[in-house]
Amino acid sequence: MPSFDPILAVEHCARELALFAAAGFLIGGLDDGLVDLIWIGRALWRHLVVRGGPRADAAPPAPPAPPAKPGRLALFVPAWQEAAVIGAMVETALVRLRHPDWRLYVGCYPNDPDTAAAVIRAAEGDPRIRIVVGDRPGPTTKAGCLNWIWRAMLADEAASGVPVKAVVLHDAEDIVHADELTVFDALIGRFAMVQIPVHALPVRGLGHRAEWISSHYCGEFAEAHGKQLVVREAIGAAVPSAGVGCAIARPVLAAMAGGRDGPFDPDSLTEDYELGLRIGTLGERGTFVRLPAADGQGLVEVRACFPHTLWGSVKQKSRWITGISLAGWDRLGWQGGLAERWMRLRDRCALLAALVLAAAYAALPIWGVAWVAATLVGRPMASGIPPLLVTIDLTLLGWRMAMRAAFTARAHGGRMAAMTPVHMAIGNVVAMLAAWRALILYAGLVRHGRLRWDKTAHIFPATGPAAP
Repeated sequence: MPSFDPILAVEHCARELALFAAAGFLIGGLDDGLVDLIWIGRALWRHLVVRGGPRADAAPPAPPAPPAKPGRLALFVPAWQEAAVIGAMVETALVRLRHPDWRLYVGCYPNDPDTAAAVIRAAEGDPRIRIVVGDRPGPTTKAGCLNWIWRAMLADEAASGVPVKAVVLHDAEDIVHADELTVFDALIGRFAMVQIPVHALPVRGLGHRAEWISSHYCGEFAEAHGKQLVVREAIGAAVPSAGVGCAIARPVLAAMAGGRDGPFDPDSLTEDYELGLRIGTLGERGTFVRLPAADGQGLVEVRACFPHTLWGSVKQKSRWITGISLAGWDRLGWQGGLAERWMRLRDRCALLAALVLAAAYAALPIWGVAWVAATLVGRPMASGIPPLLVTIDLTLLGWRMAMRAAFTARAHGGRMAAMTPVHMAIGNVVAMLAAWRALILYAGLVRHGRLRWDKTAHIFPATGPAAP
C-alpha cells in the first residue's frame, strides 16, 4: 500500500478546486457571452435598420408627449427607520416632478415616529403627500407595508371619486427624475408595467472604503440596466421590476390583489422582482425603457446611493439571493418558454456562481503552498489544469471586464470605468459572503416560516432637492 504523500494531496486538492472553478468560469462566460451577442446584434439592427442614423442608444429622440388627459399617479414609498433620508426624498419629489396629478404615499410604522415626523416637516402641508401609518409595529416585510399603502389609496379613491391610473414604486433614498411621471403616464396604457433605469451613485465624503464599496454597484447596474434587461425584453422574457422607478397599471395590481389585503405578497423577500414575473404570468406585458430627458441631460432614470459598508452590501445582496435564487425557485417554479426559463436560470445561479468564485479564491493559496512544499523537497509539481482551458477563461474574463467597463463608461465616465477590475473584485467578495448568509436566511425561513424587513441603512446624496 503506497504511503500517504501530504504534498501530493495538497496538489490534488488545489488542482480539483481549480478545475471546478475553470469549468464554472467557462460555462458562465459562454452564457454571458451569448447575452452580449444578442445585445450587440440588437444594437446593430436598430442602428442600421430601425434608426438609419449615427445614434446607437436605442432611444427615441425625445420622451413621448403626455396624453391629452393625464391620469392620477400614486407613488408608493415604504419606510421603516428612514428618518435620515425620507425628508430629502419628499422635498426632491415636490421640487422636481412634472405632472399635473400625483400623490406620494409614505408607509410608516406606529413604533417609528421619527420617520413620520420627517415626512411631515418635508411636506409642509402639501396635500399631495400622504402618510400611511400601519396597524402593526415594525419591521414587517416591505410588501406588508406596501399593502397598507394600497388600502389607503383605495380609500382615497372612494372618497375623492378620482381613480388612480398607475402605482409608481420608489424607495426612501431615491432621487426621482423630473420626467419620469410623464413617461409612465404616456406608456402605462400600452404596457402593464414600465421600468426605467436605476443609476447607482457612489457615496462620497465618508472615506475611500465607503466610496469603493458603494461604487461597485455603479458598473453592476450600468450593465444590468443597459444590456441585460434590454436583452430580456428583446427575447420575449418577462421584465422583472427593480422595485424602484417602475409603474404598474392599477387594474393589473387589482387583479393581483384578488380577495387579499393587497397585491404585494408579504411572504416574499423580493416582491419587486417577483412582481414583473407575475405580470407576465397574467398574460400582461412589461417594458424597460431608456429615454433621453426632455432637457437633453442624460436619461430618464432613478438615482440612488447603495450600501457603503461591507456588511450593509452583504445584507442587501443576501436578501436578493435568498428571495430570487432560493425562495423564488420555490415560489415561482419554472414557467414560460425557453427564453423565460433561460433568464430564470440566470437569475438563480447566484449561489453556484459564488461557489465557483470561492473555489477559485481557495485554489490560489493552496496551489502556492503546494508549490513551495514541492520546491523545498526538490520535485516538480503535478500537472495542473489544461492550458487551453486557462487561455479560454482568461479571454472570457478580459471580455467580461471590457463589457462592464464599456457600460460603466457610458453611464459614469472613464474614471469610474477604469476602476472596473477593483469593483469586480469587491463584488466577488460581497457575493461570496452574501451567498453564505443567504443559505442561513433560507434555512431559517424554511424552519420558522417567518419573514421580516432585512433592510440596510441609506444615505441621500447632498444633491437631492435641486431644481430640475
